[in-house]
Formats: sequence, structure tokens, C-alpha cells
Amino acid sequence: MSKRSAGLLPYRRHGGDWQVLLVHPGGPFWARKDLGAWSIAKGEYLPPEPPLEAAVREFEEETGHRLPGPFITLQPVRLKSGKVIDAWATQADWNLSSFRSNTFEVVDAKGVVRRYPEVDRIEWFGIDQAAQKINAGQVPLLMQLQALLASA
Repeated sequence: MSKRSAGLLPYRRHGGDWQVLLVHPGGPFWARKDLGAWSIAKGEYLPPEPPLEAAVREFEEETGHRLPGPFITLQPVRLKSGKVIDAWATQADWNLSSFRSNTFEVVDAKGVVRRYPEVDRIEWFGIDQAAQKINAGQVPLLMQLQALLASA
């Protein structure tokens, strides 16, 4: 059975353009990576946890902000690794200055425990720029949202 992640894709209208909120993973591996490194706020879940509840929980853990919805179901995407991402879009606009992420620990080569934020940055991007920033496997989520917004 494939691993599954659930996440949220907030969007807003800003200056006449649609924007989406993406997160940048924390930790030393991602520190100098930009294009293709960003993601929707998401995380793994296991049944019986409902995927939408997992998506809301993960978003709050990674950003410090709870989104109330309503939520629009996007078609799941399968990454090259086989992992499936269940995602929901929601219109939201909030001040990113209140951003705070949970942390994780890594033991370095010298045996020292280091703590890093799970997410070190969040940012609003226009959809075209987001398509360059986001992990390639998640681009279909942006395209789905763009199609929904164009038809609304």
C-alpha cells in the first residue's frame, strides 16, 4: 500500500492576480534549494484518520495557523516515489508574520542533536511562479486549482 500525505493549498486574490501559499522545508538538506523545493503544507497520515482532518492538522503544525475552510477537493496526485497526495484548496488570506512551525531533530555526524523547523519559510506566489518553485510532482495540484479558478 502506498504512503499517503494530505495537505492544503490556500489561495487568494491579490492585486488582481491569483496567488497560492507554499512552504519551504526546513533543515540542512533544503537550506540552499529553491526551485522545485517548495511544497503545499502537507504530511503523512494513517487510517483511520480522515485525510481532510490530517490536512488541516498538518497545515496548522507547519504554519501555526488553522484554516477553517470551506475546502475544495482536488484530485490526488501520485509522486514518482509512489506516495499519493490528497489535497484541498481553500481561499484564505492571512498575515504571514504569525507563521511558526513545529520542529524536528537530527543527530549530526558528531552525534550532536540539532533541532530544525519543519518549515523554514512560507510565501505567497503567483501560480506561474509557484509552478517553478513547487516540487514537480505537485504541479498538477496548481493546474487543477488554476482551472477551477478560471471556470468560476
